[in-house]
Amino acid sequence: MPALGLDHYNLRAARPLLDELKAFYITAVGLSEGPRPPFASFGYWLYAGGQAVLHLSEARPDEPRPPNNSGTFDHVAFRCADLVAMTARLDTLGIAYRQAEVPQSGTRQLFFRDPAGNGVELNFAAATE
Repeated sequence: MPALGLDHYNLRAARPLLDELKAFYITAVGLSEGPRPPFASFGYWLYAGGQAVLHLSEARPDEPRPPNNSGTFDHVAFRCADLVAMTARLDTLGIAYRQAEVPQSGTRQLFFRDPAGNGVELNFAAATE
């Protein structure tokens, strides 16, 4: 049976960093906080287009989760609209980013890091410029 698509990804951290990640993904990326089932552990679910795409889970006190230690993980990518508004938002927030273009498709990309050091990619269809 094949996978049908990507459902979500999860970032796990101590509460202070978790709150910082929540604020970052809402303010910088444009996700929104939404409903989360009543799990025993604390956390947030962040949504894009009605889908809970990012789960933020609080790490247990005895569970070390050092930031900037991503192993083989490189980045997560979001499909976005309005490149001009997004670059203005990132500039206003003082978030350093790199721009690129996908050969042949013309998709424009922005790359930057979240507060834990995880890579974030935003993709904009060529026609949205």
